[in-house]
Amino acid sequence: MTTISQIPASAPAPDLRWRTRDIVVAAVIGVAFGVAFFVAGGLWSAIAGLGPAQNLFYGVWLLPAIVAPLIIRKPGAALFAEVVAASLSALLGSLWGVDTLLSGLMQGAAAELVFAATRYRSYGFPTLAAAGLAASAAAFVHDWYFYYSGYATDVLLLTALWMAVSGAILLPLAAIGLVKALRPTGVLDGFPA
Repeated sequence: MTTISQIPASAPAPDLRWRTRDIVVAAVIGVAFGVAFFVAGGLWSAIAGLGPAQNLFYGVWLLPAIVAPLIIRKPGAALFAEVVAASLSALLGSLWGVDTLLSGLMQGAAAELVFAATRYRSYGFPTLAAAGLAASAAAFVHDWYFYYSGYATDVLLLTALWMAVSGAILLPLAAIGLVKALRPTGVLDGFPA
């Protein structure tokens, strides 16, 4: 039987130094999602008739900020992958133009803060949900300022609710599912994921 005194106070510190392959994989994640962002912009327009419930789809734009840290587990992975994705999306002609960069920066930074709060040691569902919620909250603040300022309070609340559900529930489930699907392919060999 293990007693409390036998349990280490904290897990050993992970190696937080970036390797070349970490940079390459984070960039590839960013590029892949940058293309996905561009495609998602067309889908976003197609589901505009859903009103605030359209924001259940919002997590698509937050995926690099969760997938990259889940795979790489290094400081800056969320921010780096999200900014690369937003940059490529803007270059491809995103519906939101250059503002995509600011949005990606805010979303990636918000998710990064959650991983930093765990000292880059926790990647379970609760941490991923908190990071997704933080990223969706940053997205909501950004979008409220730039796009939603004239919306009625009830519409704003529903928009925030659907973005929160997307960020805290659907996003981590999608990220975990994607990483699990990639594992058998061997592309994640050498990564902690």
